[in-house]
Amino acid sequence: MLTASLRLNTRTPVAPVNPRLFGSFVEHMGRAVYTGIFEPGHETADAAGFRSDVADLVRELGVSIVRYPGGNFVSGFKWEDSVGPVDERPVRLDAAWHSIETNRVGIHEFAAWAASAGVEVMQAVNLGTRGVAEAAELLEYCNIPRGTALSDARRANGADEPFDIRVWCLGNEMDGPWQIGHKTADEYGRLAAETARLMRFVDPRIELVAAGSSNADMPTFGSWERTVLTHTAGLVDHISVHAYYEELDGDAESFLASAVGLDRYLEEVAQIIDEVRAEAGIERPIGISVDEWNVWYQTRFNEVDKEPLLTGEWNEAPRLIEDEYGVTDAVVVGSLLNSLLRHGDRVSMANLAQLVNVIAPIRSEPGGPAWRQTTFHPFERTARFARGEILAVDVSGAPVVETQKYGAVPVVDAAATRDGDEVVLFFVNRSTTDELALSVDIPDVAGLALVDAETLTVPEGLDRHASNTATEPARVGLVPLAGVEVSSGTEVSSTVSVTLPALSWSIIRLAATSAAAPSASSPSDASDATTSSLGDTRA
Repeated sequence: MLTASLRLNTRTPVAPVNPRLFGSFVEHMGRAVYTGIFEPGHETADAAGFRSDVADLVRELGVSIVRYPGGNFVSGFKWEDSVGPVDERPVRLDAAWHSIETNRVGIHEFAAWAASAGVEVMQAVNLGTRGVAEAAELLEYCNIPRGTALSDARRANGADEPFDIRVWCLGNEMDGPWQIGHKTADEYGRLAAETARLMRFVDPRIELVAAGSSNADMPTFGSWERTVLTHTAGLVDHISVHAYYEELDGDAESFLASAVGLDRYLEEVAQIIDEVRAEAGIERPIGISVDEWNVWYQTRFNEVDKEPLLTGEWNEAPRLIEDEYGVTDAVVVGSLLNSLLRHGDRVSMANLAQLVNVIAPIRSEPGGPAWRQTTFHPFERTARFARGEILAVDVSGAPVVETQKYGAVPVVDAAATRDGDEVVLFFVNRSTTDELALSVDIPDVAGLALVDAETLTVPEGLDRHASNTATEPARVGLVPLAGVEVSSGTEVSSTVSVTLPALSWSIIRLAATSAAAPSASSPSDASDATTSSLGDTRA
């Protein structure tokens, strides 16, 4: 069995937990909207045609903010098509995804759905085929209360009060040659700056996100950020990062170390931000908006699934990148969430891409059920229980796993948060073969007791590719984590001892003895004020 000793830094928190770290993304792509969140005639559909079963899962997932309507889609989007009487809206070709867009769901419908689901809207503007004026006009339509042609048009279309959207993306992946209206860094940077300036004239309360590189492997990565920020620093509040990971050629070790790649990506972007701000003498802070991140099997998409987009017929809501996620994928998603927490001092927002059907934690079938993918569970638990302040975790003494892509990486990936007398630990065991015995020192927090401990790992009798499906929606999920012990070695510290299963994501919740009442999902009561544990109750 592998062993490791970790230590939390309780004296110097990384940053407060920002609820916007737990955002998601709904693009007019594939079945994300149509038969995803929206399906009139479905047995659970509400009066507006939105699926209540999907909305219930969205609320359970704990999503805080949702980016809309794209993505590649937005670079050809005419926002005017998506407002006004539904039966009068034009049907358009969506060249980005070789689809038919009916515009049955538009800005009004999505804003109403978001309000009912309890999520903030993060609106993207088209800087591919359109520009400064159209972006400012959309902002006026959405946010100005009344008294102008566009604000009064919104009211005439049924929304008397403004949508009051605060976060706006200035285009999408403009560095990518696949993008409609692809631009050089100078072309985009100047356009983004002029758009930002006019949008701030219209509504100075808004936050703006400049489009960073599409991924860290782009040949222009780094130089793109420097150029774009040179144009926009002082005008924007965030710059975007897009990060997708997949298992290639059976290299599970590198895949399970994906969070190391995200760590490095975020740290390099943060350094560029600091350098540009210093060179320009800009005091306005600039956060990193990881507004697209997930596991996505892009190789499979590019080699197989992309063909219908190039040669097929134009269809409404075709099935696109509906990846079915296994145990390994869920563990990687859990580690990527840990990375976002570890960089909570620089990451200002993050959006799991996407929300329903398209590389998503939630799946649905037309006229059928909706269910949780394996990746749903680490996201839901992290969004629910990561509260208060983010604590750094020292894993320097842990054993390592050798990887082809990242070299030697710690076998354990960890994050922690503290909210008053409550401490929450998030762990990944990257080893596909060995359990990991952990001892975790929590200084300056005495008298902790166990509230709950859960893990997601390979279910008995299955393998690491096991997934949830429409017919078996609960095959992979969270189970109690056995044998967790919590002790107070001194009056000013606590220690947690736990054995993590091979290939697992785990969450351990602790609280001061007086507050350590188990939740409804807790498998047993916290027992002793000095030493508490969970017995072997794992399914």
